[in-house]
Amino acid sequence: MTSLSLAPWSDQGLDLLHRQNTAESTEHLGGPETAEQLRRRHERYLAVADGRMFLILLDGQAVGSIGYWTREWEGERVYETGYGILPEHRGRGFAAAALRLCAEQAARQGSRRWLHAFPSVRHDASNAVCRKAGFELVGECAFEYPPGNPIRSNNWRLGLTRPTAG
Repeated sequence: MTSLSLAPWSDQGLDLLHRQNTAESTEHLGGPETAEQLRRRHERYLAVADGRMFLILLDGQAVGSIGYWTREWEGERVYETGYGILPEHRGRGFAAAALRLCAEQAARQGSRRWLHAFPSVRHDASNAVCRKAGFELVGECAFEYPPGNPIRSNNWRLGLTRPTAG
């Protein structure tokens, strides 16, 4: 039996970013990044202050990335999430499971009511991940990702409730 877990972002993440940086994996994210852009992204992930970035581990091996961070959305401070699974590990439910684990982490932090995801309306697999993870579809919206690259996205959200002691 395999075990999926999240680990805090670490230096191991830079190699993962390079492995995820393919035309196929970045098709809905503005395309592959340069080595310098990946290094800067890695540094940002190490420094995320109001949220967390994680490595998705399968039996201790990095198979993807996920995280959450604060953003302003429609006049409210919410968490946004993003995720990616290496191509050889897709289609096995790991992204949805990792998204549920990430939502639990965000709820424990307890400072935001909603966790939002904004996949492109054309990215069927990523939209299916949100649905499988229990997010509700709010509707379509205009979005930019990366900054300066306008896309049409679906706005998915999940209510975050703090775990109760007991």
